[in-house]
Amino acid sequence: MIPVQGFDGQRVAVLGLGRSGLATARALRAGGAEALCWDDGAAAREVAAGEGFVVQDPCAEGALEGVAALITSPGIPHLYPKPHRAIAAAWAAGVPVDNDVGLFFRSLALSDWGDLDEPPKVVAVTGSNGKSTTSALIAHVLEAAGRPVQLAGNIGRGVLDIDPPGEGGVVVLELSSYQIDLARALTPDIAVFTNLSPDHLDRHGGMGGYFAAKARLFTMGGPDRAVIGVDEDEGRYLANQLAEGPGDMRLIRVSAQKIAGPGWDLVARKGWLSEMRKGRQVASIDLRQVAGLPGAHNHQNAACAYGVARALGLSPKEIEAGFHSFEGLPHRSQRVAEINGVSFVNDSKATNVDAAVKALGAFTRIRWICGGLEKEGGMSALAPAAGGVVKAYVIGREAAAFALHLGDVPHEVCGDMATAVARAAAEAEPGDTVLLAPAAASFDQYDSFEHRGRDFMEQVARLQG
Repeated sequence: MIPVQGFDGQRVAVLGLGRSGLATARALRAGGAEALCWDDGAAAREVAAGEGFVVQDPCAEGALEGVAALITSPGIPHLYPKPHRAIAAAWAAGVPVDNDVGLFFRSLALSDWGDLDEPPKVVAVTGSNGKSTTSALIAHVLEAAGRPVQLAGNIGRGVLDIDPPGEGGVVVLELSSYQIDLARALTPDIAVFTNLSPDHLDRHGGMGGYFAAKARLFTMGGPDRAVIGVDEDEGRYLANQLAEGPGDMRLIRVSAQKIAGPGWDLVARKGWLSEMRKGRQVASIDLRQVAGLPGAHNHQNAACAYGVARALGLSPKEIEAGFHSFEGLPHRSQRVAEINGVSFVNDSKATNVDAAVKALGAFTRIRWICGGLEKEGGMSALAPAAGGVVKAYVIGREAAAFALHLGDVPHEVCGDMATAVARAAAEAEPGDTVLLAPAAASFDQYDSFEHRGRDFMEQVARLQG
């Protein structure tokens, strides 16, 4: 646990008592603060009370008097589509609002770090797609090379729930736009931006607000080094803002296009990862042989992870060895089974159009299971990207409406996962891939994308008897 610093002897309100909320309350208590806990769900309040925390509605009259801060969970809206009533109450009372990520960055460094030969470092990864795989891959490569590392944030443990890092330790954080947007302190040593595509637009008031939330990770604290995907305008903008000149080696640019500038560039193209410095290639890795990272989108993730590992002092050979032992993450291009020459792949994490497009590009002869709760940002990119699709099998409560976005792609409205898997398996031929890449959120039928992915895997397991 990371004890929260700066609130010793003070009262701090905690809003939202899920995984991060309870961890925050415990970390506040460990730092000498009194945590006043609240959740709109009665069951969560009972859990907090059972741990001895004071349960108090921050909207009650006088509840915020003498409160030093309100710490909110990332899933609770603080601005768009409208502020939660407790956050609005904090504004009215002049109480600062923060989240666990902000507390983490203000509390991590300890007084004895000055005595360490190699103080700990924090790597923070954000972006629309690939941040989970990139974060996990960074942690895996470091661990395989013998470096002490912890994975936390939007993946792994809560940011305040990790152990205090020691000599040479590295903390790898996956951070969503929700987590970055409200944090009052953001000071990673290395920050990574994978890419940007429309997502969570209702929460951020549009693409501009969404990008602004991501950009705070780079513009607020100023990381010592940045690894930036530059295949979208937003990434190019960030890279330009951070670099002091064309040859600034604190910036590592990542692209799927040919670039050979005067600085430090990583190109993931046609299955190869090339490291370029000052226009010359200094190392390369054949990513086509890395089973846990299939497809061009995962090659971009590998390039981002490579950049971080190189910045932390690892050699290309150490990184390549780590790549080959990486098995991938559940629900992200996860190979579930092969039955009678047909591969079954679970990419339930492809919850938006851009992620689904990248998943489709990783395979040929695809039996595509898609559909769910549509997100803002449009679906126009789906049909053009489906050139390798033999047939689509559409699920979701509004499956028929979703199917309209597929254009001339052959499709069948199945409605539920069991029907879709059964139909795809029955029609698949050896060499085909049955791919779950929904291009939509899961909440019309499931609690989460993990729940949806598990259902897919269970249906595939039934095919095996």
